[in-house]
Amino acid sequence: MSKIFGPVVQQGYVVPDMQKALQHWIARGVGPFYLQEDIRLPSEHYGDAQESHIQAAFAYSGDQQIELISPYDDCGETIYGDYLKDNPDGGLQHLAVWVDDVDAKLKDLKDQGLNYTIAHRYIDSHAYLDLPEAPGVMIQLMPADDLHIRMFDVIKKGAEDWDGITDPIRGADWS
Repeated sequence: MSKIFGPVVQQGYVVPDMQKALQHWIARGVGPFYLQEDIRLPSEHYGDAQESHIQAAFAYSGDQQIELISPYDDCGETIYGDYLKDNPDGGLQHLAVWVDDVDAKLKDLKDQGLNYTIAHRYIDSHAYLDLPEAPGVMIQLMPADDLHIRMFDVIKKGAEDWDGITDPIRGADWS
């Protein structure tokens, strides 16, 4: 557990090919994945307003949620596209933690003297932090609100009940 951020609840992988990434994880017995293929959200990339256009899939392995994210070509500037420029095969891009209030946590971290940059922010929601003095995997502050908790519960229950074969990729609409 991070003494700064709390327990990690999600590993976020940015991938260049969603279908290949899904097959990679499913072949290792992780699933089922809940795939949302067309996500468009207002966001900020290092403070510049834009719309993110991505697809994302979610599954559980034990108590860790696995998230796969693939940006579309019309996505504009995002941390996901940035990651793929530097890592064309994809990989672990962020670790997510629950927070009760993202803005309050950001203020608390500043008050503690943590040097961070908000690399990506979904408006009124998640914030991805880049730590310039310790570059690498970003930290995602994820709001522990009813929508996100219910979403995680559905995905976790799906993994607990999954036989490892049936419907390994399932459609999802979390909007």
